[in-house]
Amino acid sequence: MVFEPATITLLITLAIIIVLLSVLFTFVPVMLWISALAAGVKIGIFELVGMRLRRVIPARVVNPLIKAVKAGLDLSSSKLEGHYLAGGNVDRVVNALIAAQRANIELSFERAAAIDLAGRDVLEAVQMSVNPKVIETPFIAGVAMDGIEVKAKARITVRANIDRLVGGAGEETIIARVGEGIVSTIGSQHDHKKVLENPDMISQTVLSKGLDSGTAFEILSIDIADIDIGKNIGAELQTDQAEADKKIAQAKAEERRAMAVAQEQEMKARVEEMRAKVVEAEAEVPMALSEALRKGHMGVMDYMNYQNVMADTDMRDSISKATDDDSDDYKSQK
Repeated sequence: MVFEPATITLLITLAIIIVLLSVLFTFVPVMLWISALAAGVKIGIFELVGMRLRRVIPARVVNPLIKAVKAGLDLSSSKLEGHYLAGGNVDRVVNALIAAQRANIELSFERAAAIDLAGRDVLEAVQMSVNPKVIETPFIAGVAMDGIEVKAKARITVRANIDRLVGGAGEETIIARVGEGIVSTIGSQHDHKKVLENPDMISQTVLSKGLDSGTAFEILSIDIADIDIGKNIGAELQTDQAEADKKIAQAKAEERRAMAVAQEQEMKARVEEMRAKVVEAEAEVPMALSEALRKGHMGVMDYMNYQNVMADTDMRDSISKATDDDSDDYKSQK
């Protein structure tokens, strides 16, 4: 089939028009522009093209803008585009502004954008301002003055404070401060039974300290959900102290025993030394006697008397030993 030149020119022209329209509808969000006009949002087609050039997804700005206009909020596309370029979540900010308007909560776009850029969920904060949140702490243990451990679990009802969301502390700080208050309240009681009888004294004491200062929340109430008895810390400490004292006493006794053994060994050494000296002195007696006889300092009769005294002494020693042996035998037989 052969086409005439005019037909071929017409087909080429239609193809070029189709390609140009495809590129136009791809680069220029015409349908989005039509939706904005139908919703009463005044935004130009060239403004949408400018968003494309600035690498902004037009739907991320226009759809929240339509939602805001329908909700009666006075917002401009430039503000939303600037927040998008800053890395914020435009849709979440608009939803938060709508929720705040419905709940009669004063919240400006700049404040909501700052909260969103700070990394907090501004929509959740607005919802928490309307519907307070309950934070449950784990079991927190404190020791009363009588040494008994008391464990308590608390439920904290908090409401978001929008004015302090930027720079305010989070839930972890609330839990830590409440835990500190529970520990100090239990520790200040002389008897743990008072805490068990009146657990509300914990919540009253904690609430009176103003623990929500500097945080992003306002504490509405603190309720003690559960309370239980733990270990007898005082008894365990006394047991550990007694065991330590016992080990110290045993160490000192072992030291004294070692010193006594050393002294005994020293006394034995001294006795052996004295015995050696006595034996040495006894060995010199015959030599001294012979020297005395030779020089005439001692006569024969004196020597004989000395021998008689020695014999008498030996006899007495033998008699005393025999008597001691007989008495020992008698005692053993008896």
